[in-house]
Parts: sequence; C-alpha cells; structure tokens
Amino acid sequence: MAISEEQAKHVAKLSKLSFSQDELKDFTNQLGKIIDMVELLEEVDTEGVPFTSNVVETINVMREDIAISDTKHSDLMRNVPESEDGYIKVPAIIDNGEAGA
Repeated sequence: MAISEEQAKHVAKLSKLSFSQDELKDFTNQLGKIIDMVELLEEVDTEGVPFTSNVVETINVMREDIAISDTKHSDLMRNVPESEDGYIKVPAIIDNGEAGA
C-alpha cells in the first residue's frame, strides 16, 4: 500500500515529530514499507494456531518477598545526609506546581 506524504505528515504530527523535506520522503518510504510488511503478515493463515504470549518457557525464580525488621531506624538514619522529624530530607522536585530539579 502506498502512503502519501500528506499521510506521513499526519502520522509525524500525531507522533510530535518534525522532518525536513528530504527526511519526510525517507519517512514516507519507510512507513510504506512497514505497512506493506504488516499487510504481508495478514496473509498468513493462523487458523487454529494458539495464542502465544511468550516464546520462552520461563519460571519465576525470584525468592518470596518477606519483610523482616532487623535494622534499627537510628542505624539507618546514620547514613542519611540530612533528616527532619525522623524522615529523610530530599530536595524538592516540584515547586509551586512547576516541575524542576
């Protein structure tokens, strides 16, 4: 399926991308190739083929998450550069509704 430059511009706009005229021609060509590949895949007969969510037989090998309380709060707070009222004090990342760092 051929895709027009206008359609490619629309996709780029939706994706918040901007292209020069030369880049737009390349993008249009690449997007057309992707659509052709998807159309080719649609021709494959998948009748009776079970859904596959993962091709590798994996087993969760992580340990069980068990909370233990063996460290004193005062010991943990010894490594904190700055604290206030028993909490770790960190720099503000939101100030007056504006994001910042």
